[in-house]
Amino acid sequence: MGKFARSWALMKASASMLRSDKSLMMFPLLSGLCSLVVAASFLIPIAVTLGVVHHATANETRGFSLVAYLGMFVFYLVQYFIIIFFNTALAGTVLARLRGETATMSTGFAVARARWGSILGYAMIAATVGLFLRALQERLGLVGRMIAGLFGLAWTVASLLVVPVLASQQVGPMDAVSRSVALLKRTWGENLIGQGGIGVVFSVVTVIATFACGLLVVAAITSQSMPAIVAAIALGVISLITLALAHSALQGIYAAVLYRYAESGEVGGGFEPKLLEQAFRVRAD
Repeated sequence: MGKFARSWALMKASASMLRSDKSLMMFPLLSGLCSLVVAASFLIPIAVTLGVVHHATANETRGFSLVAYLGMFVFYLVQYFIIIFFNTALAGTVLARLRGETATMSTGFAVARARWGSILGYAMIAATVGLFLRALQERLGLVGRMIAGLFGLAWTVASLLVVPVLASQQVGPMDAVSRSVALLKRTWGENLIGQGGIGVVFSVVTVIATFACGLLVVAAITSQSMPAIVAAIALGVISLITLALAHSALQGIYAAVLYRYAESGEVGGGFEPKLLEQAFRVRAD
């Protein structure tokens, strides 16, 4: 229970940074918008492809499968690059503030642009892993889904601190993954509790918000007022989007805080050092 209490305190400390500067939510917002644009740009080719599959022969279908996987890889690559780029920009901004520097969104974007090569390389690795897991699920059925789930969990854990590493160091993608694994070993994986705690808290809040918005919409429908119905729906959508953005931004802040302490033993930025000393038990090298 002490570990969960410390993780909760760390989350509140990270939330204080987000409350002090809500512009940090712009990073996940821009990431989401760009991802939607990319997803939409793939819809027409996918629709055409589905038509081809419907009229293809068995041999043609086998050939198309390779094309489909190639197209899926390109889609994963672009999506991962966008997500990692904006997450790196967020981490760069947070780390600069933890160092006591004056940092704005442009500061974070400058960091991400300087690391674009490493970000692209890591996006290629992530896309390859994602495509491999997808192929396992499709070709091995239930067994494939189980293996993919275990492998995906291991990959998520191993890459948990890759983004802060990319934002802080001039390293290649493989070195960033190796560094992330090393930091997780040194810190006993305590950050898993915090990230999981953030997910649980926001899941509960989202359920409550969804229920409240649903009641509001029902009340508006009962009133038979179209403006009230539109306003209630709009309020619900905005509330849920805001929660999703806050969740994503808070996870990025939390990861950057844990990385800084695990790497240098320092925190900064208004965080209480004793709190993090309790949250981490660094192994002796």
